[in-house]
Amino acid sequence: MYENTFPNKRFKHTALFLNKHISTDSKILDLGVENPFTKIMKQHGFNVENTKGEDLDLDTTTIKNSNADVVTAFEIFEHLLSPFTVLKSIKADKLVASIPLKLWFSSAYRSKTDMLDRHYHEFEDWQFDWLLEKSGWKIIDRQKWTNPTKKIGFRPILRWFTPRYYIVYAERV
Repeated sequence: MYENTFPNKRFKHTALFLNKHISTDSKILDLGVENPFTKIMKQHGFNVENTKGEDLDLDTTTIKNSNADVVTAFEIFEHLLSPFTVLKSIKADKLVASIPLKLWFSSAYRSKTDMLDRHYHEFEDWQFDWLLEKSGWKIIDRQKWTNPTKKIGFRPILRWFTPRYYIVYAERV
């Protein structure tokens, strides 16, 4: 997935945010298969278990059976048809989740080679906030950041100023 680019800025911001809100004593269930950020969390001392690649729209068994203190979901909810169902099935009292924000000047992401690497949702911050609220979560902290590129053009210029990522720390109501 990161053959040509590695999201250093996103990983740095995500790690700082996670360290700010979650103790390394916590047991974490990270939604999605093990990935480069899983390794970063473990390097920071977190006890992390990942879901196994099951289709979370259809099978939330791992989430329901988890005894994790915290669930993390980094760049996952935009891929699901029904993130509401997944959010409702979480038993943990803490959630740290990030999403790429909808960019008005760019269409939804869709990989032509990987059927699972597609965005069904392109959230605006208020939509994600509403989804969390409706599924029983209260946002305690949030951050946004940009994702500039070194390309030339109108879109790359806008990426210097338009927030691209949104991360929240929420607790179960």
